[in-house]
Amino acid sequence: MSLDNAKQKADAMIATAKQAAAIFNQISQEHVDRIVHAVFQAAFKNRIRLAKMAEAETGLGRWQDKVIKNVAASLFVYEDIKNEKTAGIISDNRETGIMEVAQPLGPILAIVPTTNPTSTVIFKTLIALKSRNPIIISPHQKAIGCCAEAARICYEAAINEDAPENCIQCTRTEPIDFSTFDINEYYAETQAFMTHPKLALILATGGGGVVRAAYTSGTPAYGVGSGNVPAFIDKSANIAFAVENILISKTFDYGTICASEQAIIVEKSISEAVIKEFKAQGGYFLSEDEITKVENIAFDRKKGIMAAGVVGQSPEKIAKLAGISVPATTRVLLAPQAGVGTNYPLSSEILCPLLAFYSVDNFNDAIKTCIDLNFHGGMGHSASIYANDESIIREFAIEMSAGRILVNSPSSQGAVGGIYNKLHTSLTLGCGTTGKNITTDNITAKHLINIQRVARRRENQRLNHFDTKLFYNENLSNEEILSKYNQNY
Repeated sequence: MSLDNAKQKADAMIATAKQAAAIFNQISQEHVDRIVHAVFQAAFKNRIRLAKMAEAETGLGRWQDKVIKNVAASLFVYEDIKNEKTAGIISDNRETGIMEVAQPLGPILAIVPTTNPTSTVIFKTLIALKSRNPIIISPHQKAIGCCAEAARICYEAAINEDAPENCIQCTRTEPIDFSTFDINEYYAETQAFMTHPKLALILATGGGGVVRAAYTSGTPAYGVGSGNVPAFIDKSANIAFAVENILISKTFDYGTICASEQAIIVEKSISEAVIKEFKAQGGYFLSEDEITKVENIAFDRKKGIMAAGVVGQSPEKIAKLAGISVPATTRVLLAPQAGVGTNYPLSSEILCPLLAFYSVDNFNDAIKTCIDLNFHGGMGHSASIYANDESIIREFAIEMSAGRILVNSPSSQGAVGGIYNKLHTSLTLGCGTTGKNITTDNITAKHLINIQRVARRRENQRLNHFDTKLFYNENLSNEEILSKYNQNY
């Protein structure tokens, strides 16, 4: 596809989306809620079929875990947003005189990753429709078929409830023939959509390249950042419980969630106990020679990022790729590390059942290591702590640069919300300004509306009773002026 063809395609799809947006602008809250409920029901009904399609097409993860992702994206997201006011007057405070009116944004482009394809389509579609915005799905080139099917299911359900025509579109619907595939043409098409002057917003979930492209497109965007989540097990923690929950998280869909733990940090005083417990629950600790072999297949040194070949793969397959042998009962590979940074490739974010392991002298060193891991590739994303000492939890939270601090919970499922805590259920996890995002929030429907504020006259009574000539008196101190201004207040 030439650049001109890409622009023509973007023009056509966004034009129909703009027509849908005009109709959406007239739809009531009750009608919106009917549409959203119908889409949730349809997506939830197809959760298993879509999960199996996603695994078959992408070759990543386990369909059983993708079912749970689809449940989170449909049921848990719906439960989180169903009572949200997103149309018309959403608040009216008579005391302050401020009335808030929700307005939709307009056409939204949803970038969808290969790691969580169908669940991301469902999630972004629900929050877009809830906020009365048409959505255009841009699937990863290796997940077009399952994404297109998820979009079709959601669209048919929406149309059955009189949603605007073309409120859900997909940039591609047919799987790619990779023997003739040109990645540059694919990028050109995505860029044509991102930079379109009539696009309202980009919801960018994916690798660093696509997120940076979204932020530099000139279109407002919500993006994400890399995870590289440190998990600190404190001396006060229940070690067996901590290991169990870390494994629940890191083995989930073979580690494809960016909020999954990437490194375990423990103090030396409990290191042996933690290692013993990991081994008892299916952890395999790599030798120095095995670490080198795994580094060679798990990390792309030229690009400075995880190698695509290990993403979402089982421990057995990773071991086979590395040319090492592990027990059949292995659930996760652990690599003891002496440092953090480019000289230690496994200290980086790698989305598979592989964990770096750090044994440090004391709590301060543990905090430093966690911060180093964050700076190395996970600024603003998430951090995990297992502790039963509230003072330790609080100090850890204060020191870490992370939008989500997960306490005594699996990090993957905990960061997404709705399962182990009351965070908004979301598959787009903001990383704040340290992660080059605009927010640390779990992105949801409330982020996809413009709020108009109607300000009724409510005069400043202190100003009314104050002699404003005093503002011009240079002989009076700040304290004297403020004392008079705040008199009887």
